[in-house]
Amino acid sequence: MISEATEIMEKLKDKKAEYEATASTDNSVNFEDIDNKIINEVLGPERYGRVRFQGSGVNPTQYFGSTSHQYIPSGSQSQAKVQRLKDQIVQIQASTDEQISQLRAEAAAREAEAAAREVEQKRKYNELQLQLQSMMTMFQQFQNPPS
Repeated sequence: MISEATEIMEKLKDKKAEYEATASTDNSVNFEDIDNKIINEVLGPERYGRVRFQGSGVNPTQYFGSTSHQYIPSGSQSQAKVQRLKDQIVQIQASTDEQISQLRAEAAAREAEAAAREVEQKRKYNELQLQLQSMMTMFQQFQNPPS
């Protein structure tokens, strides 16, 4: 049993050294959560009804009491998750605002093009009306020759 415990302790120390080396170069590593990650990697995930490091006969209710808080994440973990979600919301909002402004600009450009086409059509219509009036005047002059 002592040799197994020594082996587990060595694995824990090695993993901790690895994480600390990674944490020195990577700012995204959460120092407060490193110990839990190392324990989970070396010993495996926690099992329902057991309390790690307290022997096989101790259950969570006996060790922690009837109001166990073992499954509630720590405050810093919750705050970090909330902050990540807030950052994601800000990014999504910025992206949405950018898309809305692009769509508004495109709509304004289409409206300007439509207005320009309408002005051109009115100009052509008025031009055709003038031509028609001049042709009618000429036709009437040919119908009624001067006496």
